[in-house]
Amino acid sequence: MRAAKDFWDYLRTATPARIALGRAGDGLPTSRLLEFELAHARARDAVWAGLDSGALLAELAVWQPVVVHSAAPDRVTFLQRPDLGRRLSQESQRVLSRGSYGATIIIADGLSAAAIGAQAAPLCKMLLAAQNFVFAPPVVALQARVALGDEVAARQGAALAVVLIGERPGLSSCDSMGAYITFDPKPGETCDANRNCVSNIRGEGLSLVEASRRILGIMELARRIRQSGTCLKEDDALALQPPVPQ
Repeated sequence: MRAAKDFWDYLRTATPARIALGRAGDGLPTSRLLEFELAHARARDAVWAGLDSGALLAELAVWQPVVVHSAAPDRVTFLQRPDLGRRLSQESQRVLSRGSYGATIIIADGLSAAAIGAQAAPLCKMLLAAQNFVFAPPVVALQARVALGDEVAARQGAALAVVLIGERPGLSSCDSMGAYITFDPKPGETCDANRNCVSNIRGEGLSLVEASRRILGIMELARRIRQSGTCLKEDDALALQPPVPQ
């Protein structure tokens, strides 16, 4: 005899969120429990995975990228000490050369190296192709948090920092990348309210083309008003960019 269709099945076709899971007695159906355990395992693997920096360097070789490390010496320390992930190691402080640039792009492993490995290089190329910005050599940052970009930009002499970083994995996505845009970043002083964020960049979320359009719009408006964060509204920034062709 064929089992009756779950009344809530239609909700699951509209979202990857863990909703309408059903019930088997006092617990979840076995299939839903196994799905949860698989998603949890993938999220944990994403947090612990290392970034293939060599592949990124090869992809971006024409722009002469450099690799830096945060003050966190390993993955365990990085996860336990977020503050160390926001500062450059002493050796990396000497790697960056100062110039005068409109912007710099920092590719940081963050909490999902898988997201960076899959999406950072093509998005970085789209941004670097923008003709109205002078970019510093791109930086690949290991064991890095968002605020590490402040120090990188200050040492490179860049007015804008664009940090592409692996976002914290969830139970419906372990490969999501975020972009944080900060005007005139100051190490140790800039706070989260001074940043604009474009999030959920992934195959089933925000496309690379749309992410590039939003980031460049925010960068352009930030340069005009010389501010970012709560002082900059994304709708105003998007008005500066042509719509994505349908």
